[in-house]
Amino acid sequence: MGKAQPMQFTDAGFQESKMKKGYHYTESGLTNVWLANGFTVRKTKYGEGVSIRDADGLHRALARALADRPRLTGTEVRYLRKEMGLSQRGLGELLGVTDQAVALWERKGRLPKTADRLLRLIYVEHDKGNAPIRATIQRINEMDSKKNERIIAEEAKGGWTTRLAA
Repeated sequence: MGKAQPMQFTDAGFQESKMKKGYHYTESGLTNVWLANGFTVRKTKYGEGVSIRDADGLHRALARALADRPRLTGTEVRYLRKEMGLSQRGLGELLGVTDQAVALWERKGRLPKTADRLLRLIYVEHDKGNAPIRATIQRINEMDSKKNERIIAEEAKGGWTTRLAA
């Protein structure tokens, strides 16, 4: 669990002179998140406990902030993947790579620039509720795995239609 402690917040290089009580929120798996408010510290018989108001909303806000960062770290890749409810294999399928590649990115923190950008796009569209982007990428991956398919074209009343055949 993170720890409530005094901290100074900065905004675009402007240092506030007043110290505020903040909470270092590490439960999300991210180590660089501090909450200025939206939490309550309580004493329990087991020690200090912290409750977060609207944790789901906080997690979405954190993911949006990550999507706006210059480059993702491995921890941030994992965070976005989990926010979308994807396994390493599922994310790999969406991006056209193996689950081992995703695991390596998450562990080492180095992913190709195109994968970094595509992951951000997928998250932003997922956050907006755009389910078709996931379906489209999945369809593309499925088509990539099929080989030697023929395109069958048929003339119909409304014009030509096509379908794939083995």
